[in-house]
Amino acid sequence: YMFESALQAGLSAAGMDIRLLGPMPTPAIAYLTRTFHAVAGIVISASHNPFQDNGIKFFSGEGKKLSDEIELTIEAEMEKQMQTVAPDQLGKAERIEDAAGRYIEFCKSTIPYDVTLKGLKIVVDCANGATYHVAPSVFRELGASVETIGTQPNGLNINAGYGATQPQALQTAVLYQNADLGIALDGDGDRVLMVDANGDIVDGDELLFIIAQARHKAGTLQGAVVGTVMSNLGLEQALDKKGISFKRAAVGDRYVLEMLQKTGGNLGGESSGHVICLDRTTTGDGIITALQVLAASIQMGLPLHILKTGMQKCPQLMINVPITPGLDIISQPSIQDAVKEAEQQLNNQGRVLLRKSGTEPLIRVMVEGINRTEVEAVAHQLAEVVKVEANRQD
Repeated sequence: YMFESALQAGLSAAGMDIRLLGPMPTPAIAYLTRTFHAVAGIVISASHNPFQDNGIKFFSGEGKKLSDEIELTIEAEMEKQMQTVAPDQLGKAERIEDAAGRYIEFCKSTIPYDVTLKGLKIVVDCANGATYHVAPSVFRELGASVETIGTQPNGLNINAGYGATQPQALQTAVLYQNADLGIALDGDGDRVLMVDANGDIVDGDELLFIIAQARHKAGTLQGAVVGTVMSNLGLEQALDKKGISFKRAAVGDRYVLEMLQKTGGNLGGESSGHVICLDRTTTGDGIITALQVLAASIQMGLPLHILKTGMQKCPQLMINVPITPGLDIISQPSIQDAVKEAEQQLNNQGRVLLRKSGTEPLIRVMVEGINRTEVEAVAHQLAEVVKVEANRQD
């Protein structure tokens, strides 16, 4: 609320009228920005991270993430002298009381009217975040019997022990409640993972495959399905068997969106559960993604644990190596030599990827291949080289 007050004061001082929505999922702001015909949408969010990482996300008037170029321009403006309008030109603020209801109705409208969730028992994990007062209502109003966890946010417990980044609590709850499935959203609601009736996690790659398979069968899938360089090789192989084209973008939902727009596709996403259904909305939306998976399950007459068997994941391991903020070590000769050696060990039957996290001071070391033991050995070996180089430069 301190951030909200500061933003409200700054926008008003710049002559902008403001509509305050209160706690709402990030994708809800993308939707409401469009329906209010606003010039921009702003979200105060820690995303999938702890509350200490609270920051600000922007959406354009079209409800889309801003480009890197526009974000850099905004940052450059922040270095300039602050300017304010005259007192008689100050912006006015209005609080929208029915924002949650508007978004709930929108979410429900993204699956066919004849699809009902009646008879399904679902556990919904809201990560003590922004979906706590929205997601349970969406699934209940569509007929499901809903149990909830992670719906007691206090501003400090977001993503702590619950949600898409820590789905263990949901796995336990699904088994305890003898539920048909579980839905784990992240703190700001733009990511989702699911848990099947056996308590097994269904990740973003598998969710993307399930939706793509259903869209392909219905003839509504356009262009290539877009994943990222982190997407499991098994996803690419499974889509290929279905005759569905697959392309990889850089990590980050904005790059997935850019690739979709470039190729004319309408479905893409990340392993983390950040899935974009462009035929339904403009950005990643955990609730809407879960609804598309549920609709596919109902229309195809198959439970979640059967639907995901069409894709066999290749063994993949990612190790996060902490580094001092600002260090750029991936281009170092020792690291590049280690990557080449790792690729040779995999004998052209896998992938090696090193990338710097966009949100944390980490180097992400990802190794994927056919043999799990070999993948783990190569990943740990490469991570150790990265760690040594990071300590050397520190």
